[in-house]
Amino acid sequence: MPDYAELDVTTNFSFLHSASHPEELAKTAAALELSAIAVTDRNTLAGVVRAHRAAKEAGIKLIIGARLDLQDALSLLCFPTDRAAYARLSNLITLGRRRAPKGECEIYLEDVFAHSGGQLFISLPPDEPDGGYTAYLRRLKEVFGRDLWLASRCGYGGDDGARLWALAQLSVETAIPMVATNHVCMHVPDRKPLMDIITCIREHCTIEQAGFRLAANAERHLKPPEEMARLFRRHPEAITRTMEIAERCTFSLDELNYEYPDDEAPPGTTPQAELERLSWEGSKERYPDGVPENVQKQIAYELDLIGQLNYAPYFLTVHDIVRYAKSEKILCQGRGSAANSAVCYCLGITAIDPARFDLLFERFVSAERNEPPDIDVDFEHERREEVIQYIYKKYGRDRAGLAATVIHYRTRMAVREVGKAMGLSDDTISTMVATVWGWRSGGVEPEYIREAGLDPDDNCLSLVLRLAFELTGFPRHLSQHVGGFVITRGPLSDLVPIANAAMEDRTTIEWDKDDLDTLGILKIDVLGLGMLSCIRKGFELLERHYGRKMDLATVPAEDPAVYDMLCEADSVGVFQVESRAQMTMLPRLKPRNFYDLVIEVAIVRPGPIQGDMVHPYLRRRNGEEEIDYPSEELRNVLEKTYGVPLFQEQAMKIAIVAGGFTPAEADRLRRAMATFRHVGTIHMFEEKLIKGMVANGYDPDFAERCFNQIKGFGDYGFPESHAASFALLVYVSAWLKKHYPDVFAAAILNSQPMGFYAPAQLVRDAKEHGVKVRPADVNHSQWDNSLESDGNGYRALRLGLRQIKGFPKDDANRLIEARDRAFSDPADIHTRAQLPAATLERLAKADAYGSTGLSRREALWAVRALSPDPLPLFANGENRADPEVSLPTMAIGEEVTHDYATLRLSLKTHPLALLRKEMAEARVIPAEQLLRTKDGTRVTVAGIALVRQRPGTASGVIFVTLEDETGVANLVVWPKIFERYRRVVMGARLIRVTGKLQREGIVTHIIADRLEDLTYWLHALTGPDLEPIVRRNSGGNAYENNLTRTDEIKSRLAEARQTNERKMFPSRDFH
Repeated sequence: MPDYAELDVTTNFSFLHSASHPEELAKTAAALELSAIAVTDRNTLAGVVRAHRAAKEAGIKLIIGARLDLQDALSLLCFPTDRAAYARLSNLITLGRRRAPKGECEIYLEDVFAHSGGQLFISLPPDEPDGGYTAYLRRLKEVFGRDLWLASRCGYGGDDGARLWALAQLSVETAIPMVATNHVCMHVPDRKPLMDIITCIREHCTIEQAGFRLAANAERHLKPPEEMARLFRRHPEAITRTMEIAERCTFSLDELNYEYPDDEAPPGTTPQAELERLSWEGSKERYPDGVPENVQKQIAYELDLIGQLNYAPYFLTVHDIVRYAKSEKILCQGRGSAANSAVCYCLGITAIDPARFDLLFERFVSAERNEPPDIDVDFEHERREEVIQYIYKKYGRDRAGLAATVIHYRTRMAVREVGKAMGLSDDTISTMVATVWGWRSGGVEPEYIREAGLDPDDNCLSLVLRLAFELTGFPRHLSQHVGGFVITRGPLSDLVPIANAAMEDRTTIEWDKDDLDTLGILKIDVLGLGMLSCIRKGFELLERHYGRKMDLATVPAEDPAVYDMLCEADSVGVFQVESRAQMTMLPRLKPRNFYDLVIEVAIVRPGPIQGDMVHPYLRRRNGEEEIDYPSEELRNVLEKTYGVPLFQEQAMKIAIVAGGFTPAEADRLRRAMATFRHVGTIHMFEEKLIKGMVANGYDPDFAERCFNQIKGFGDYGFPESHAASFALLVYVSAWLKKHYPDVFAAAILNSQPMGFYAPAQLVRDAKEHGVKVRPADVNHSQWDNSLESDGNGYRALRLGLRQIKGFPKDDANRLIEARDRAFSDPADIHTRAQLPAATLERLAKADAYGSTGLSRREALWAVRALSPDPLPLFANGENRADPEVSLPTMAIGEEVTHDYATLRLSLKTHPLALLRKEMAEARVIPAEQLLRTKDGTRVTVAGIALVRQRPGTASGVIFVTLEDETGVANLVVWPKIFERYRRVVMGARLIRVTGKLQREGIVTHIIADRLEDLTYWLHALTGPDLEPIVRRNSGGNAYENNLTRTDEIKSRLAEARQTNERKMFPSRDFH
């Protein structure tokens, strides 16, 4: 069999130019017994790491390369022969990316000439080479010399023989050797239909309009060497030359020796010495009464290991970033596995005291693990950009860049794009998309399509579903990681191409976090956390209005009143414990101290749930089940959690003390736990663990149970250190809510978007805690929600202008600046603040003219009566006063609907209170009555949908929360019931449900067996002043604003329309 290397291969990281993943191409090339395969994506190296990883696993040589699509010349394939040449290629792509907008690249032929050292080039000829192309080749020959080849391929157009002969003649004429390629864009020919659809998406046309833009056949797939030799049987030297090129390309991504910057060490000292100095000095500050002996030993051990692995510069960089944030009064906190580090604690990066917790440093850094440490630091989400710009300023754009995030096609977008390409109507596409649950990436079930009124057996629809399934998971484009920075000692572009981000003043690299992990490249995660912004604003309000100055460290600890509140599941807005699942757990776990909060954060996670650890823990905690420790060693590991392993560190320690694992081996077990669903490597440890435990005297059945529990952690085993970091914010936010609900409400509203709940629920919760809430008003509101004196008790919460949907902040500032005295009416504001009529109308729709004596309808009338500015000719002309008009009072239902449409909440009443008479006649009980209803009773309730979720651990069970004027009702919808009422669950805004009440203490659920869409009842509340689009949707559109941020069905189109109002990334609150 002849040797052959395929040199012209496009992966789907040349977005919309290929129908195969890099991994598929590499593995197929190995299966076909190719000698080597190149990756030559268009002006990018984004897919090479994935191909590199797959090629190593498959045992085939990978040639790193790129296709250079030039602005002023025909395309070239470029292959670096060594590390220096790779750096030049990366710099060339960086040059093209930085001079162009995001997603584009401008490279010119002179740029290629300037970066050509050590590169091999293949010229891609046009379909019909002419004299101009011959002259172009001669120019390339003058510069590249022997490092240039001429590409040839078979197009199966009936003229391949003549074309190859003409290219061979051109090769002789220009003295440029011809080389065989197949211009591959698929790993198998079966991907041709998908390739056609991808072409249509790229060309913005339908399949019927595509014409000659589609390939005439499916031959652009990987072919075995013997087939390529057959196609080039008259030009065997073209096959041989593929191997010549492959042999000259010796560069591998394994040669990328990443060097972390060492800027932080002062002159004359080493990074390690500086880290040791800062650590020991920090330990004295952390422990003013003396550093405990065990902590001293831990610090010394960690410093020694850090020195062995040469990680000191990394720790110093993170320390410097945290130091900067604190100097600017930006709240921050390290978390994740880094919280296992005593050094990180002493440096001020984390807040977890090693004297209080039994840390396991190997969870963070391991000598035997060829993986860099990963320190995650959360900053206030509204001020994180200051930290990001500090990093750019300090290291420069040539040495620092954000990691990429690959945005993939999910099911909704895949169905939408394929449907358009197939020529389906917009309403058909929308109907199909509406059957998809949230952002899930599974296929679309035919029965859902049929239920929606379409025929899934129709040839066109069935093809759309199949191709959409194939497209799901394909990369769409590169975006920026939420905060993962890569910083280098030398030019970053020597390592990876840098591109402009969509956001101004940001640059990103082309590789994502998985690529960086594959190559062992360190990144620093500079993440945004909404709750840190909320807490900082809360502390500021607390000092301003109550004279109490506080920070994270000085909040009174272990306050029984705070734990009493949490035991009642009174946790709306409280960090991490505000979700429905956490609210259900709080009364059962009954936290009474800080470590209980650590447990609470960790236990409502897929790992403990799937490992069947939750119920044994609760039974033992409540004294309902005996605790048995098979050995004293395991007692020491598991005593804090009543003999039930809840954390990754505990699983690792079981392996160490009972199974005879070394700490490094236990870390490999931890990594296997994190990936076993994908890789399956955890079973390699099963025999070792069980045999080790049996050898140490443990019962084989117990050893097997231990292994199964550890395996149950799956992808979601939670580090204790991570839970402890979050538990601190749980306590602080709960303390603020308990003692200063006015401060907490204003702070969390001013930190939106973040957390679990919409403003309507946050305001309602504040009122239930005794806080008076006042409406947004042109004479009293600031941009932010503010606190006003209320005589005694809590301050009153004044809604800010930011609560008005779509209200521009610049206009708010102009209004506030012009408010030297009270405004009298819209005309007065128009004159003094120079606000446009559209802004004045937004204020009227939000009923913000109350202090001027105008109702909503009167204000709207007054705004629309404003004359446009007169032309100069008529400036002094006759002014006619409009006659006074008596307007009918707007019905309360219209007022409430307007409130929800413009403010996302209403202070007047709840819409269900207006429908309570109809509800009572339909035997619908208020939600508050559930607490007085006997367990097992059949009940009927109704409410506006707040959230609908289907957790991955719930075996298809849907959890729905409904709200009426008295409270909330939590529904459990089993899969069979969901299938019967799918359209109601996914589409209704107002739902009536009948089912059996389940209660355990104060925790209640309704096991739904019948659901009904009553959204049309909301139509009765609308009126003539409401926008036509809202009326057409029966009033339901206005109440979509009531959905929580975590609702999995909420219209993504509606979100997309609002993105221009958000100038920050959504907070990562990990719900």
